[in-house]
Amino acid sequence: MINKRHVLMAALVAGASWLGASSASAQSDYPNRPIKLVVPFPAGGTSDVLGRLMAEEMGKVLRQPIIVENIGGAGGIVGTERALKMPADGYTLIQTGVGQSAVAHGLDPKLKYNSLTDFVHLTQVNSGPNLLVVHPSTPFKTVKDIVDYAKKNPGKLDYGFTHAASGHMAMELFKQTTGIFLTGIPYRGGGPLLNDLLAGTVPMIFINQDAALPHIKAGKIRAIAISSLQRNPLYPDVPTVAEAGYPGFQSLSWSGISVAKGTPQPIVDKLEAAAVQALQSESLRNRLTSVGFVVPTAGGKAYTAFIKSEIDTWTRVIKTAGIKPE
Repeated sequence: MINKRHVLMAALVAGASWLGASSASAQSDYPNRPIKLVVPFPAGGTSDVLGRLMAEEMGKVLRQPIIVENIGGAGGIVGTERALKMPADGYTLIQTGVGQSAVAHGLDPKLKYNSLTDFVHLTQVNSGPNLLVVHPSTPFKTVKDIVDYAKKNPGKLDYGFTHAASGHMAMELFKQTTGIFLTGIPYRGGGPLLNDLLAGTVPMIFINQDAALPHIKAGKIRAIAISSLQRNPLYPDVPTVAEAGYPGFQSLSWSGISVAKGTPQPIVDKLEAAAVQALQSESLRNRLTSVGFVVPTAGGKAYTAFIKSEIDTWTRVIKTAGIKPE
């Protein structure tokens, strides 16, 4: 008489073997269909442009189209949360970045994801400094001019900012590093803030290097200093804040490509290799450097370590400044 228990066990073993073989096969022929890249910001902005550039180049390497899906909201948090709920099968890539992956941790201790444990980071894509700029009607030509004036006139020098943006973080770090007290004027978006700077309504801001470029060239705003550790090739005559007497000062806008934790390792390896190869594209690098972005060290190990350092920095700055979520 056949033992039903033995039959059941044999069936379970066979089923497990089939599933294992099926999973291995799925991984070996990955990717066999289009891939999605979730960009957690609206279409048309810098993050979206960078995501689409990377999607195009990675798609060439993987020989499958990578389709960008824009899911905006809450400074990148909404799209990031939603992307993490999608299957961790390698068919959903996630654009990570300074706001949603570092600053958000300082703003919200109850954030629904952890940028270090809920993701596998493939590579950083870009790094861009902020520029400390002033309206030409101001007398300021150097960082020393600004610091000296602010120390003699605490609270009398205004600056504009959009809440929790990279320029806001750069200014908070600048105030804490130099020990000055400035009066911040909040704006709901970068467009109105830039317009008021150009009109002279607000005298000073930190702004992303790509947004500042045409206005600096036109003489409509004056660049005082740049927030990277090294001078930027696009602004060779603009000194760093570090050069101005504050060693180690650095505030960057950055993004990268990641996947959800649980993505099979063979697929992670294939995606990381494709991302690193994509960053070697001459057309991609030329597009990035033409607007002042730097292409950083590629690969997941370097990117993960960088994200950790950024979380530490911005959590400290935010706590010191007492900044709260909107």
